[in-house]
Amino acid sequence: MLHDPSHRPQPITTAEIVLQPAEKEVLRRLVAELAEVAALPVHREKAELWRRLNDLESDRPMVWINEIPWHEMNVDDELTLRTKHPWAREWETTLRQTLYQWRHLPADMIVSDFMECPLAIHSSDFGIIEDVDLALTDRANPIVSRHFNIQIRDWPDLEKIQMPRITHVAAATEDRFRVMSEICAGLLPVRKVGQTHIWFTPWDYLIRWWGVTEAMVDLHERPDLVQAAVARMVAAWNTELDQFVAQNLLSADANNTRIGSGGYGFTRSLPPPAHGVGVQPQQMWGCSNAQIFSDVSPEMHWEFALKHDFPWLNRWGLTYYGCCEPLDFKLDLLRRIPNLRKVSMNYRIKLNRAVQNVADRYVFSYKPNPAVFATDEWHPEEARRELVAELERARGCHVEFIMKDISTVRYQPRRLWDWARLAMEVVEEHAR
Repeated sequence: MLHDPSHRPQPITTAEIVLQPAEKEVLRRLVAELAEVAALPVHREKAELWRRLNDLESDRPMVWINEIPWHEMNVDDELTLRTKHPWAREWETTLRQTLYQWRHLPADMIVSDFMECPLAIHSSDFGIIEDVDLALTDRANPIVSRHFNIQIRDWPDLEKIQMPRITHVAAATEDRFRVMSEICAGLLPVRKVGQTHIWFTPWDYLIRWWGVTEAMVDLHERPDLVQAAVARMVAAWNTELDQFVAQNLLSADANNTRIGSGGYGFTRSLPPPAHGVGVQPQQMWGCSNAQIFSDVSPEMHWEFALKHDFPWLNRWGLTYYGCCEPLDFKLDLLRRIPNLRKVSMNYRIKLNRAVQNVADRYVFSYKPNPAVFATDEWHPEEARRELVAELERARGCHVEFIMKDISTVRYQPRRLWDWARLAMEVVEEHAR
């Protein structure tokens, strides 16, 4: 994630990465395992299925799982870290989680046949972070309840929202690339990768600084103030994007990059970019959402969110809209987005209305209810029945099932393993 509203971005160190031989051996062994997985022909087959989905030619519904409660998933020490260096531990975490997901809950995941070396990019961020009181039920779980302390109360407070500054710390990039190339030698090629898909969500940030109730009341009581705040957030994101373009720091996302709150971005509908960095926004996916507007009318959704998004959305080749807000009754609004391709639909929608409004014009990015994993007893057949019923009602749509926002599996990882297996059985049966 480019931005995290809970803390300020840390400076990027240029200190040389020095790993112990044992650490290098741990990482190389994991890379070797990943290389074997990446060489399997199934990834090319799955890439074509994702491509056909995103180009509205789908052969079958696709399934992907993310936002996994990793703190509950460790089995037989598969996720236990062995390295000590902070940078090595970050990379080891990624490698172990990728291998774990492939072994136990792959669904339609795709493993790249190269190793990404992310450019060392630093953003100064928006100048303001959340001030919260937290309520915890499980100290190991990063999912917490928040009470936001108000920081934006009136016009002068809008000045707290600053325009970000982007810096590429080239020396840090080269050092990462050197170490990764040494460890991956003879196993997988290493490629430098810049900023790919950008999660654009002005309202997710504003409510953290404004307060949820206060922001909703001000839609009516102080609309001019709200309009100005949203416009300033959009300007901040566009200012940042201008710098990515000027510094040639963008990389392609029409691949196994997550798009919006949905699945992968494979498509032929975008101008083909070269590998590496220096991609233009028109060759990429954009996205937006206004999750807090779940119960806001389409008219107010347009006035205080979507109309402000157009200077951002118009810069991209294709767009994904939505996250957790029900959008089944707002398709007339979303059709104003000229490059819209995928629409998020979650389990709170009226499914028949959503299917009628989406039809085969967009990808139906459906989010099943993750609460299925939180019950005292696990009922996989009930989960299966729900998926079957949803697919039957969505027949004729281009569907992806995205299981996300999984707060807990009650420390029983096999619940999620079961769901991945049964979901794949359901979509393959549906395609026959």
